[in-house]
Amino acid sequence: MPYIGETWRVERGADVVGEITITEVDFPWLNGRFTPGPAFAELEPHFARELSLIDTLDEDLAAWEDAYTRASDGVRLIAPAGPVAEFLLHIEDDAAWFRWSDEPFPVE
Repeated sequence: MPYIGETWRVERGADVVGEITITEVDFPWLNGRFTPGPAFAELEPHFARELSLIDTLDEDLAAWEDAYTRASDGVRLIAPAGPVAEFLLHIEDDAAWFRWSDEPFPVE
């Protein structure tokens, strides 16, 4: 199956946030094992906060958006073929799941 076994990198500037080895595809989501890099420690609390707020999107979308912006600020997702234009990434412990696009997501 396409994607299974691929390694995608998460970077912030020149720093490595971590790597995701794809283990499952549930299109449009890719799921994998997350191996943190040196830059993850600074972002980990922000990823934890955004996940804690994800079930409250209907009540307080602004709080989740703020948490996600802090988690993803300056972060790039690098596919084996190169950087992707847009993505939504969640990280919890040694798991990561994301969706991505070669084009920016539409603004709603």
